[in-house]
Amino acid sequence: MDRSSDESTFKRINAEGVLLAGAGYAVLLQIAHPSVARGVAEHSDFASRPLDRLRGTLYYVYGSAHGTPEERERVHAIVRAIHRRVRGPGYNALDPELLLWVAATLHRSALHVHELTVAALSEEEHAEFLRDSAVYATALGLPEREWPRSPAEFDAYWERAYARLEVGPRARALAGELFRPNNRLLWPLTLTQRFLTGGLLDPELRSEFGIPWSQAHQRGFDRLMGFVRAVYPRLPRAVRTLPATLYMRSLRRNKGWKAPKPKRPAGVGGCPRVPGRGSRGNRVA
Repeated sequence: MDRSSDESTFKRINAEGVLLAGAGYAVLLQIAHPSVARGVAEHSDFASRPLDRLRGTLYYVYGSAHGTPEERERVHAIVRAIHRRVRGPGYNALDPELLLWVAATLHRSALHVHELTVAALSEEEHAEFLRDSAVYATALGLPEREWPRSPAEFDAYWERAYARLEVGPRARALAGELFRPNNRLLWPLTLTQRFLTGGLLDPELRSEFGIPWSQAHQRGFDRLMGFVRAVYPRLPRAVRTLPATLYMRSLRRNKGWKAPKPKRPAGVGGCPRVPGRGSRGNRVA
């Protein structure tokens, strides 16, 4: 794996285009929390504008990882303004507990996909990546002391939070909208994302979301991941980082991402941000 000496682990990993494979995985983890699902249902529009929801998340992620201090502050200010409007009975997108959960899902998704398709991180890299991933939540108001300070602390937090997840009718309906948007031209893309999401999710959550899965699905997913891991890391760095390059170019052309004017406001990734049942496995990739 090629590395630039002046590039942080956070910046290097978040530049990898293959991480887009985990987009649906992160979203379903987020909406598995009832408060998040309620906020998304009342303030988002997955079915009619799925690409806008994805674009908002990518501007936030890439801007946080690759932007100048001024660019990061502009992107963070836009997202904070959007999140202030996402509130209602039982949810508030700027609730520290929810900020922590959403940021944790973004961190876990990136880590999980990277380790499946590129390489495992060293202990030092893992700790550095975790530390810098705090920006996803602290930029929106989470006190820095609330972010896990070590991979072991993150694992303990994840296990507690994951055990409280509860996939209700609202979350299942949102997942249906995500993978079956109104625009049928997007269905090949969203069906692919559903397959990848099914492979990344733990079996219990996958079942609760109603994602079809079989031994044949699992064999196909395993073969795909093996193929990607064999080929993707050997691609030129410029190819692997093309999505990040294009989004940062767009962000700079628009002087820091001029937020779209949605019919209904939504948070990063299409939902307000973020995070509960039973004891679930702690499987941090």
